[in-house]
Amino acid sequence: MTIRDNCSLAGKNTFGMDVRADHMLEWSTPDELKGQLHDIEKPFLMIGGGSNLLFMGDFNGTVIHSTISTIEIIGSTDDDVHVKVGSGVVWDDFVAWSVINGFWGVENLSAIPGEVGASAVQNIGAYGVEAKDVIDTVQTICLADGSERDFSNAECGYSYRQSIFKNELKGQYAVAYVIFRLSKAAAPKLGYGALEQEVERRGGPTLANIRHAVISIRESKLPDPKVLGNAGSFFMNPVIPSAQFDALKVSWPEIPSYPANDGMIKVPAGWLIEKCGWKGRSLGPAAVYDRQALVLVNKGGATGADIKRLADAVIQDVYSRFGITLSTEVNYI
Repeated sequence: MTIRDNCSLAGKNTFGMDVRADHMLEWSTPDELKGQLHDIEKPFLMIGGGSNLLFMGDFNGTVIHSTISTIEIIGSTDDDVHVKVGSGVVWDDFVAWSVINGFWGVENLSAIPGEVGASAVQNIGAYGVEAKDVIDTVQTICLADGSERDFSNAECGYSYRQSIFKNELKGQYAVAYVIFRLSKAAAPKLGYGALEQEVERRGGPTLANIRHAVISIRESKLPDPKVLGNAGSFFMNPVIPSAQFDALKVSWPEIPSYPANDGMIKVPAGWLIEKCGWKGRSLGPAAVYDRQALVLVNKGGATGADIKRLADAVIQDVYSRFGITLSTEVNYI
C-alpha cells in the first residue's frame, strides 16, 4: 500500500491531462483499503487506467487505485470456468490470459484500455460483446463503512455502457475482484462484417485469430494514447425508437443501424458525427480523430475545458441535424 500527497495524475489518465490530486491511495488487498477509509480525505475518486476520465482540473480529495493483480480459476465444469480477477489487472492482460488458456468470452474485447475493475463499472463492449455477458459476480468494498458486498450480475443493473455503479451507487463502492464465467467450448461472435472478414483472412475463427483480428482493426482506427491523448470512444452509440429511425431513413436512406432491446434501434454515433462534418476537425488543441469520428484527441496542451468545448459543439451539431442527443462514455471529473 502506498499513500502519496500532491500527486500528479498525468500518467493516470489517457488524455494526458497534467492535473494533480491532493492524495493518492494505492491498495493491494481489501484489508489495506478498509484500514485506511476513516483516515483519508474525502471525497474519494476510484480510478483504473484512467481511460474513461476527463479531468477538468485538479482533484481535491483522495484518488483510490487498486493494484490487485491476481487471476485465479475458482471453479470449473465440463462447459465453463469461473475466474476471479483482481480489479487492478490490466484488462487486455486478462483477455490475453483467457485466449492463451483456451477460454471463450472476452476475445472480442481485446485491446480495450483500462483495468478489470473499471470493466465491471463501465460495462465495456465491442464487436457485439459486452462485459455483462461474462460477468458473474462483482466483489466490492463499501467506502462508507468498509463492509464487503458481492453483487450478482442481475444486481449490477447492466445495460448499454451502464451499471448500478455508474448510477444509483456511483462513488459508493470500490471494486476488489470480478468473477467471470468463460466458456470452454468454441463460441465465436462475428456479427460485425469487418471482423468476420479479418478473421477469415487469418484462417478462421480460432481464439487467437479473433483476438489478433480485433487488435488489428482497433489499431487501424484508434490512436495510441501514448502518442495522442484520447479516451477511445468518447460518445455512446445512441439508441432510438424505431419510429424515429424510420423517419430518419426518409432523409438518410443509407443510415446504418443495429437492433437493440425492446424494438429500439442503435445508430453509430461515428456516422452521425462524420455526416456533420466533424471528422478530422479541430477546435484549438482538441480535435475529432481523422480515422474515427467517435474519438476526441488531445493534440498537445489541451485542457479538460478544451475537450469539453469540442464535445459540446459536436453534440449540438448532431442534435441540430438529426434530432439525436449524444451521450458521452467519458466521465467529467
